[in-house]
Amino acid sequence: MAEILVVYYSRNGSTAELAREVCRGIESIEGASAKLRTVPPVAAESEGPVRPVPPSGPPYATYDDLRSADGLVLGSPTRFGNMAAPLKHFLDGTSPLWLSGALAGKPAGVFTSTQSMHGGQETTLLSMMLPLFHHGMILVGIPYTEPALNETRSGGTPYGASHVAGSDRGRPVLSAEEQSLAQSLGRRVARLASRLATA
Repeated sequence: MAEILVVYYSRNGSTAELAREVCRGIESIEGASAKLRTVPPVAAESEGPVRPVPPSGPPYATYDDLRSADGLVLGSPTRFGNMAAPLKHFLDGTSPLWLSGALAGKPAGVFTSTQSMHGGQETTLLSMMLPLFHHGMILVGIPYTEPALNETRSGGTPYGASHVAGSDRGRPVLSAEEQSLAQSLGRRVARLASRLATA
């Protein structure tokens, strides 16, 4: 069984909703399972203590989760065209995994959510890819053979799944294309992880 770790940070729920769709894609592949995790918020000392673990939702990711996973999918909202600080903080602590080569050769993908159509989706996706390249991971994108990538009028890029949240602060509503592309990303990472696990 190939276990794919899905790690995300979400502030308003859009990235969390994408993460759930990625997990649906992973779970649709025979012989693959999804492990959903989040990361804690970070705060400057002047902002007070970090909030405690929430009473519901996925647990916080650990470095052991990364070490044992057969594949990884990372998600973050966009912060000025970059990944959010909590996810960056988590990745910055992975030096021991880099030194041991624990993630080398494993497949990985990325996803993001922005408030506006041109809010830096592709640069955010690329910012999440950089540390994964340093770890020697095999990056998986979404090809234009996916019909939804040609049809979307909201989120979705060849670099990874994405969502345009707009100004709605209610429950996030992903378009059909955004859902399809997030599931496709999950399937692609899961398929590759399964093949590599049996090679």
